[in-house]
Amino acid sequence: MKKVSIILLSIVTLLSLTLLSGCDVMNSIGGAYRLSQSEYKYNSLGNIQLADINLGNAGDISVSNLASIATILAGGSNRQSIPFSMVLNMDVTNPNATAAFLDALDYEIMVNEIELVQGKMDIPIRIEPGETKVVPIPISTDLRNLMNRYSQKRVANEMSAFLGITPNETTVSVKLWPKLTVGNTLIKVPAAIPVEFKFGGR
Repeated sequence: MKKVSIILLSIVTLLSLTLLSGCDVMNSIGGAYRLSQSEYKYNSLGNIQLADINLGNAGDISVSNLASIATILAGGSNRQSIPFSMVLNMDVTNPNATAAFLDALDYEIMVNEIELVQGKMDIPIRIEPGETKVVPIPISTDLRNLMNRYSQKRVANEMSAFLGITPNETTVSVKLWPKLTVGNTLIKVPAAIPVEFKFGGR
């Protein structure tokens, strides 16, 4: 309840600063507020690409790719960059009597306290009352930069667990900042919607 109250207060405060009013603005406030009340669950990791290798979906990674993955994560490929991309799919359920929606979204994703990526989705999201919708969050980063920041060993260990290659538990923390259209401008809500998933482990 405290989380929802902070988000609602930030939405109201932000929009009041625009000195704008009207049905459209209030409708946007309601849509974003109901999104903050929605339920978020981990669905899947899909379309995984590591250094130009198509790994498919987490859990379905081919045994034939394991040696290549291990070499890349160990830093033995002599690559200046290690591009990594995938889609994090979340199930979002709207328990409210009216639609939850936003116009765009900023996000931050952390894997066991490693800041994996910050990004944005400039497409609207709308979830009808009682509906569960899969919301795909695109991820694209350079693992070489993360290795330089956190160490090669730590990134290799966390990514191996994240991809389901090793059985260690993974905590994925997601912060979502809704954006609302006020006039002709997208405005970012200051307070994030926090989401956390845990998977893997024995």
